[in-house]
Amino acid sequence: MVNDIIKELEEKMKKTISSLKKELASMKAGRATPAMLDRIEVDYYGTMTSLNQLANISVPESRILMIQPWDKSAMKSIEKAILVSDLGLNPSNDGTSMRLVIPELTEETRKNLVKNIKKAGEDSKVALRSIRRDANDKVKNLKKDNSITEDEVKSSENDIQKKTDAYVKEVDNVVDAKEKEIMSI
Repeated sequence: MVNDIIKELEEKMKKTISSLKKELASMKAGRATPAMLDRIEVDYYGTMTSLNQLANISVPESRILMIQPWDKSAMKSIEKAILVSDLGLNPSNDGTSMRLVIPELTEETRKNLVKNIKKAGEDSKVALRSIRRDANDKVKNLKKDNSITEDEVKSSENDIQKKTDAYVKEVDNVVDAKEKEIMSI
């Protein structure tokens, strides 16, 4: 029973870390990556559709993203979705494909990005603590049901705390790596 709780805790914490990594990958870092457009949703015939499902996204040069929609009639919708996004990019549309030039990062932009990175890291830590609290509550409920002893409760809480500490450290490492990447460009 307790092992199931700890396995579930680890699965949820791993998902939190991968979610953080995905979010940080979509933050622009002065060079073009298709992951920057992962959060863009396009109104495609009345349905909100992820941009990467509507077009081929490539990186012909280090600071240019090329978007080639499979359905050319979606060009206007894609352009509109990019313009209203928080990326601050202006697409240049030639009728068959679209180019996005990623501007060089200014010092102020870097500092704002680092702020957003740290906020994403803190949000992930809050999520990890919430997962820890839920796991501890489940262990305490097992104690109330007399399914486990007080010693097993203490041991389980220690295990849960150790796992939480390890994942919080991993969040710090991911955030630090992204911060260094942004500041060194």
